[in-house]
Amino acid sequence: MRRRDALNPIMLDGVSLTRAQLVQVARGAPVTLDDGALKAVARAAEFLAEQVRREEPIYGVSTGFGSNADKLLGAHPLRDELPGTLPSGRSLHAELQQNLILTHAVNVGEPMAADVVRAMLCIRINTLLRGHSGIRVETLQALTALLNAGVVPVVPSLGSVGASGDLSPLSHLAIVLLGGGEAFVQGERLPGAEALRRAGLAPATLSYKEGLALNNGTAQMLGMGVLALERLERLLDTADLAAAMTIDAFAGRLGAFAEEVHALRPHPGQVEAAARLRALLAGSTLADIPYHLVPRFRSWLPGSWDTAEAQQLRFDIGWDWVPADQRHGREKFYRRFKPFRGGKKHQPQDSYSLRCVPQVHGAVRDALAQAQRVLDIELNAVTDNPLVFPQKQADHVEEQVISAGHFHGMPLALALSYVKAAIPVLAAISERRLNKLVDPATSDGLPAFLIGNEDGTESGFMIVQYTAAAIVNDLATRAHPASVFSIPTSANAEDHVSMGANEARHVLSMVEDLGRVLALELHTAAQALDFRSDMINAARDLARRSDAAGFAAKIQGAPAEGHRHRAVFLEEVEALRAELADGGGYHPGAAVAAAHAALRARIPFLDRDRALDGEVAEAVRLVADGSLLAAAKRAEQGAGPAG
Repeated sequence: MRRRDALNPIMLDGVSLTRAQLVQVARGAPVTLDDGALKAVARAAEFLAEQVRREEPIYGVSTGFGSNADKLLGAHPLRDELPGTLPSGRSLHAELQQNLILTHAVNVGEPMAADVVRAMLCIRINTLLRGHSGIRVETLQALTALLNAGVVPVVPSLGSVGASGDLSPLSHLAIVLLGGGEAFVQGERLPGAEALRRAGLAPATLSYKEGLALNNGTAQMLGMGVLALERLERLLDTADLAAAMTIDAFAGRLGAFAEEVHALRPHPGQVEAAARLRALLAGSTLADIPYHLVPRFRSWLPGSWDTAEAQQLRFDIGWDWVPADQRHGREKFYRRFKPFRGGKKHQPQDSYSLRCVPQVHGAVRDALAQAQRVLDIELNAVTDNPLVFPQKQADHVEEQVISAGHFHGMPLALALSYVKAAIPVLAAISERRLNKLVDPATSDGLPAFLIGNEDGTESGFMIVQYTAAAIVNDLATRAHPASVFSIPTSANAEDHVSMGANEARHVLSMVEDLGRVLALELHTAAQALDFRSDMINAARDLARRSDAAGFAAKIQGAPAEGHRHRAVFLEEVEALRAELADGGGYHPGAAVAAAHAALRARIPFLDRDRALDGEVAEAVRLVADGSLLAAAKRAEQGAGPAG
């Protein structure tokens, strides 16, 4: 986490918090409170206090909670009336709020990450600033001081059903404010009272409805959701980059990404994904290369190359010649393309995992956009219960303190379930591209498992694909929406709940695993791109130093000396040789090249089998910290706007 004093404070007013600001607070930025909003907070607290003095029955203030809502609070504990009992002096209204926090902090599991907990604190402060919750200004300021002091309550990960809000995890936040529970201070786990002492803070005492205001809301699912979507937004750009690198490695066809194509089916995400691919692939001389120029991999042999320099290559290359008597009905094609079959299949369209990237990546972008729309609304919504309307003119207090259901997390749960289903889709198409790269039956002329393997001892990237497949399967099994399976709680007073906290927790963890799959594709695509560009450029270099007869050694199916087609064959070989010799260097798009270079600066080409565990971990780090994406974006900006 960044130092809090290095970040500008975020002003909270209850109505203008953005996802970007919440992420800043989650990463360490302090917050300040708007004076106008604090006046509304004070007005609602004073209104509640007045109603209590008038002995008005108000849910959660002068009644119990949930199925105890029919129990009205008395003036003092009943046991105080027993003979010989000294009055306790306890306020039942304060005890109600205190007990609510103490008994509801029952989550289990590993503690939530610090950024999640800070996001939850920020969300809760912001919604309470709307002035409809009844909390006092001093209590809200104490919660703010907790956040700004860097005290991170220990909030175990499991326990919220997403209605009445995230009761249990939010109680773990509030219990530290009271001097209970546990909290991290500068990474050290401490009892709550000690954490407050080290931060120079005093425990708070709760008043009317303050316990309910602190623990009744959607802060866990919202905080996790915002952090997950922020990471997913970056990973969507990374997925486009991975696809672009794979397309360059396949010498793919760009027509499927044309602007006029996607204008005919203008789903916003699809249009954006196609534009991203055009930008990433701008300047590529591999994409759309004529079929006949792309050689097929052959295993290196001692006699593969004619110079000492060429002998250092990791491969041999070759083509098949198509004799004239096998061109019937395809004469027009072979007038346009020379009659040689190399690595690139003679077909005008690539497989779905390449050609349909805009449609698939774009659909995930649209799922993300829908979830962002929902979360943007929730960031500045009031999500506790009951709601206080102190300025409303009414005959009865029930018309000014209204019980409703804003704590119910279903709007978030369903939006996040959409994202949850989309994440395995993005991972699955990435794994399919990776698999195409390592399978010689589908890789358009690349070596099996992307390794030379002339001695038959090397596995190359074989098991990288296994790992990706395992993660995709795991993501798919976790994609079932939690929101479709409600389990009633609180003695059926809460008879339909959202399970939105589980939804958000799943999405947050699934995004991390998606990043791992994309890292595996990028690692593999970089190896494939090296092979593809090196093979084509080796063919060009050979063409420049050979005549037709010398180049013919790379062609299979050549007619023997004296054969009636020999002269035609040599004429066609010369045309192939001349075209290759005249070509410039074959290279990927500028943005793809920059990302490739950034990866190669940390992970060298795999020329022989070696331990890959550290390199795979490094690829995952490069995706997680955004290094590859940043390199690609810098190259895009340097190249100017894409056409």
